[in-house]
Amino acid sequence: MSITPAVEVLLRTVSTLRGAGCVFAEEEAELLLDAAATPAELDVLVHRRVVGEPLEVILGWAEFCGLRVRVDAGVFVPRQRTRFLVDLAAELARPGSVVVDLCCGTGAIGAAVAARVPGIDLSCADVDPHAVRCARLNAGPDAHVYEGDLYDALPDSLRGRVDVLVVNAPYVPTDEIAMMPPEARDHEPRHALDGGADGVEVHRRVAVGAPAWLAPGGSLLIETSEEQAPLTARAMADHGLVPRVSTNDEMYCTVVVGTRAGD
Repeated sequence: MSITPAVEVLLRTVSTLRGAGCVFAEEEAELLLDAAATPAELDVLVHRRVVGEPLEVILGWAEFCGLRVRVDAGVFVPRQRTRFLVDLAAELARPGSVVVDLCCGTGAIGAAVAARVPGIDLSCADVDPHAVRCARLNAGPDAHVYEGDLYDALPDSLRGRVDVLVVNAPYVPTDEIAMMPPEARDHEPRHALDGGADGVEVHRRVAVGAPAWLAPGGSLLIETSEEQAPLTARAMADHGLVPRVSTNDEMYCTVVVGTRAGD
């Protein structure tokens, strides 16, 4: 049986991607072929992937929790393991809940929680203006998106009213960034990866301010690693929150949930 030209292009693309070390070469090849309008454009897209650019940046979007999330160059790409953080946040939220996606990046987490729990009052914030632009496109017309460093970005009207504070802050120790895959290390912003000497520096800053922003009975959720979870939990406990650690082995994700006591 002869091979059609379309199949030949697909096989050649798969071979090129596999040779560059792409684990999911078949799936990536199909996505790149769908995105390319001409053979010349396909060559450009494949070259960008071969030299290590994230697939999601090349496509301009990532699939996350059933949503197509806009991803621009220089913005942190949402990880599939973070679906577990969304699961836990959605369990705590109700219609009318005040939900804040802090260190929001593309706004994928906030958007996914809003899709799961219609009617939440969603705010997103990030220090990076590129991420903020993405979040404004992804979070939906009813969301509020702010630019600034952690709580400095939020309006005072949210103080003491946040029911669910969800955070995917950086937690890679500084010395381990050099060991990350090049598509993250070379193409994502350093501030979205670097968690400081032990990976928990930003978590501590978040924990310091959380009690002032959480409503009574509200919860702070931070994605972390299994090894760093005790440090993240300690940071929450040191500032009056009651922490618990949840781990999802299938998604390779660990989240620490710290709850403010009810008044």
